[in-house]
Amino acid sequence: MAAIPTDSDSAAASGSSLAGVAYFSMEIGLDTAIPTYSGGLGVLAGDTLRSAADLGIPMIGVTLLYRKGYFRQSISIAGQQAEHPVEWAPEGALDRMDAKVSIEIEGRDVTIGCWRFTITGATGRSVPVFLLDSDLEENCDADRALTHYLYGGDDRYRLCQEAILGIAGQKILAALGHGGIEVYHMNEGHSSLLGLSLLEDQIESRRGKRPTKADLATIRDRCVFTTHTPVPAGHDRFHRSLVERVLGKPRTDLLAASRLLEGDALNMTKLAFECSRYANGVAKIHQTVSQRMFPGYRVHGVTNGIHPVTWAAPAMSDLFDRHIPEWRKDSIYLRYASNIPADEIIAAHQKSKLALIRTVRDRTGEVLDEETFTIGFARRATPYKRGDVLFQNLDRLRWITRHVGRFQLVFGGKAHPRDEGGKGTIRDVHEAARALEGLVKIVYLENYEMDLGRILTSGSDLWLNSPEKTREASGTSGMKAALNGVPSLSVLDGWWLEGHVEGVTGWSAANYRGALDDRASVAHALYDKLERVVLPLFYERRNGYAAVMRGAISLNGSFFNTQRMVRQYVYHAYERR
Repeated sequence: MAAIPTDSDSAAASGSSLAGVAYFSMEIGLDTAIPTYSGGLGVLAGDTLRSAADLGIPMIGVTLLYRKGYFRQSISIAGQQAEHPVEWAPEGALDRMDAKVSIEIEGRDVTIGCWRFTITGATGRSVPVFLLDSDLEENCDADRALTHYLYGGDDRYRLCQEAILGIAGQKILAALGHGGIEVYHMNEGHSSLLGLSLLEDQIESRRGKRPTKADLATIRDRCVFTTHTPVPAGHDRFHRSLVERVLGKPRTDLLAASRLLEGDALNMTKLAFECSRYANGVAKIHQTVSQRMFPGYRVHGVTNGIHPVTWAAPAMSDLFDRHIPEWRKDSIYLRYASNIPADEIIAAHQKSKLALIRTVRDRTGEVLDEETFTIGFARRATPYKRGDVLFQNLDRLRWITRHVGRFQLVFGGKAHPRDEGGKGTIRDVHEAARALEGLVKIVYLENYEMDLGRILTSGSDLWLNSPEKTREASGTSGMKAALNGVPSLSVLDGWWLEGHVEGVTGWSAANYRGALDDRASVAHALYDKLERVVLPLFYERRNGYAAVMRGAISLNGSFFNTQRMVRQYVYHAYERR
């Protein structure tokens, strides 16, 4: 197989002379039918590769093949989440490749194969994604299961998977004939054992036995790193005893000799920093937070985005095609959505809203009202995202809906199987739905995934976000909503610090007590904005609300997209200047 496909037009389109970029991510959202993602990290990775294909960037994706996925969610009437394995057949969605490699795990040789998914961009150029698979007849049953579950199992299972991603992933690219890799991009610390694999190759290439500073400098020159996690507990750390058990003593000693261990632990994020010449956070505020967390390293900022063609609802895509035909190939043209008439934006959005209402009816039997103001909230259910903060004062919600304007709420999102706090949030939403029954319709949709995400973010009238400040690294659901003309009402954190223009792209969850971030203060700010600003604008001055919808598209949609993001990666991270 040849090296990464390139052509002269690709370089011209992107302004890049790159030989090739390999993008490693523990999860990549390729398609709803391919359960190789759990949430925002994976969807971002998929959008990154889709935009690379649009721009003709010579890129390859590497991830794992999860035969049992993350999990299929079911929720009882009481709001109790249950998890079930996902059933899918890779044979129907992917191409099996012949290449195989072997890596040592727990003293055993484990054979790793791979599958290929091809992403085709707006101009016909393509980006291959290789999905690593240990479920092969050469392996024992336990090793065959190593790539079955995304984020499943214990620390030992996680470290085995990260060894497969970083070490086997690097080796299988060579086996596939992709020898022209100029830059390795580690998307989060899960893939940082890639640096160890490259270091081993570097030492072997000069027939050495011990690592030198020059070896490490060579590795750093080839690697870049994106960190996504703004809290220390979210960064993988493995005790040296487990590292020795999984990777073996020689590799553990190499890590120690290279000063890549942190005392008696392997910190995967610090390993990625040590092995990279460039590192970035995923929003300007996240850059600052990450710099405080890792003061010994320089952290840059490249704010996340979304892939507009993937996330625009059909009605909105048709609207853009009529008014801004260039938007599919160059997302910056969405800036000209400022010229689209308000009545056309309202009409297109109403089609998306009806699609959401049909989806809710088909999935739950609940019937939403198409004329009632609809608020959407969907993301991973975990305590810091505060999905239940709106229900701090149910009497206030009752007063608002009786005296200002009716509203209905649609929720979605999975809690990690071991996140009892997140599961509690789902129960709290269901409890609020029972308490407000007959006055405020509240629906919680199971199995929030890519297709449902597109329907929910485009069909809501308002997108709600209420994370604890500095804990939303970036967030992308609000970007998807904005692209579809759905303004946000959000805590000023993550991307919204950059995308928020009060009354122009949406609204902040802040008032005279906006500096406070406790649940009661945030809830009070949300109630105030709904009561005094948002609902009156929607019900009394619909064209005024449409102007905010148009501002969300033209200001947020034209900037918070992965075409802009990938161009920034090429200029700042990939190309040496």
